[in-house]
Amino acid sequence: MIQPEQSVGQLASTLPGASRVFHRHGLDFCCGGGVSLAEACSSAGLDVDHVIAEIQDEAKSAGGFERWDERSLPDVIDHVLESFHVPHRRELPRLLALATKVEEVHAEKSACPRGLAAHLERVGAEMELHMQKEEQVLFPLLRSGQGGMAAMPIQVMEQEHRDLGEDLKRSRELTGDFTPPADACGTWSALYLGLAELERELMEHIHLENNVLFPRALAD
Repeated sequence: MIQPEQSVGQLASTLPGASRVFHRHGLDFCCGGGVSLAEACSSAGLDVDHVIAEIQDEAKSAGGFERWDERSLPDVIDHVLESFHVPHRRELPRLLALATKVEEVHAEKSACPRGLAAHLERVGAEMELHMQKEEQVLFPLLRSGQGGMAAMPIQVMEQEHRDLGEDLKRSRELTGDFTPPADACGTWSALYLGLAELERELMEHIHLENNVLFPRALAD
């Protein structure tokens, strides 16, 4: 049974489909994963019983859900690297190229996302530094079983995650919540679809680290 007092981070970690429901309603289950479902719904003006029912419906039809909270820390780290770091490095340059093209071709249109390319270029550079710090410093420390010594690096990573959350909000502001105009070309539409998918993947990435990997590492 899902209880309103359970945290959104816990529900996203243990119930298939919960993260999809949270993302659909704009509930922060990554950086705000410690908040109870009841509090998160109240802040967003949502009926907690309706959200619980949606999660239960999603769970019934979901398949292939992995309980990463039950896997070893090395397994979780490998999953982060393979499923998030590698795709992020591939996708961000593609989205930057699309944004640059859209701003160049459609500069005269009122709906043009002016400043988006510069925003994505900065975000990409900061994400690369963030991932390098994890790969070169934090993750080797956790793999060696020294999670108890990682409190300070983890605090830095969590702050950078919060900063990235603000960057995601800015991406939505620049794109009208990733909604292209009615006359958008294929490039424009592909850009906004890609940005929406990147947001979803980044939230899953941050959730996995903040609510699964980091707490377990510090408890070892």
